[in-house]
Amino acid sequence: MQFTGAFTALVTPFKNGQVDEDAYRALIEWQIEQGINGVVPCGTTGESATLSHAEHAKVISICVDQVKRRVPVLAGAGSNNTREAIELTRCAREAKADGALLITPYYNKPTQAGLIEHFAAIAKEVPMPFIVYNVPGRTSVNLLPQTVAALRKRAPEVVGIKEATGNLCQISEVIEFCGPDFIILSGDDFTVLPTLAIGGHGVISVVSNVAPALMSGLCKAWKDGDTAKARELHYALAPLNRAMFMETNPIPAKTALGLMGRVTPELRLPMVNMGKENEAKLADVLKKAGIL
Repeated sequence: MQFTGAFTALVTPFKNGQVDEDAYRALIEWQIEQGINGVVPCGTTGESATLSHAEHAKVISICVDQVKRRVPVLAGAGSNNTREAIELTRCAREAKADGALLITPYYNKPTQAGLIEHFAAIAKEVPMPFIVYNVPGRTSVNLLPQTVAALRKRAPEVVGIKEATGNLCQISEVIEFCGPDFIILSGDDFTVLPTLAIGGHGVISVVSNVAPALMSGLCKAWKDGDTAKARELHYALAPLNRAMFMETNPIPAKTALGLMGRVTPELRLPMVNMGKENEAKLADVLKKAGIL
């Protein structure tokens, strides 16, 4: 399985309103050096909603070029507009990304039948491996396990799901209905270990922006059968996980990387800088974790 282990949902560094290519390349290189298993450009954490199509294509191309096939690149390419999702997925394929991450359409609130048709239309136009992304907290629609199973039969390009419901019963049903070869990636840093324990394959992580070695170490420990080590890392990551969501993602992750000197912590509206009180709390958590 190609998309297993710890994948980082990369932030997109900005400087003076533009994509900071040098900082982005350096961040990707550090992630690989730290043992991350894969990277995800242009996801929610990468502020994809505020990237132009030209910037979106550029960010994916930079990522693929910097990675140089050392780890898989799963490019964010979703939209609530099916035609736009096809265009963005085509950009991912042209950039030679290994796969695409496709969020369920947000705001529109399609039916389960509509979700199947959306992903099937993308698969028909741009045949490449897809991971669908289920995050009802952001989209107001839940891709149900039975729908995932039907979608897998309809579009073999759908090879897995990023599950961010935090609902282990639902995740378990996806595994039950889709089989052990269907890739299950946790979409919540809090639920990585429980997801692995019921048959999941890894995580697309926010916290691994700042602690890639810890998150990849957790996934490796589980794979190696060292459950005690995996549990130890699960609890070591817990304060960092909470800190990454003190404010809306990716505000804390970018702020932390700024404190670490890895990126300029510049955000695009409607995202704004972290509140000073929370930034002080974040810095304290990073210091206690040995990151600062």
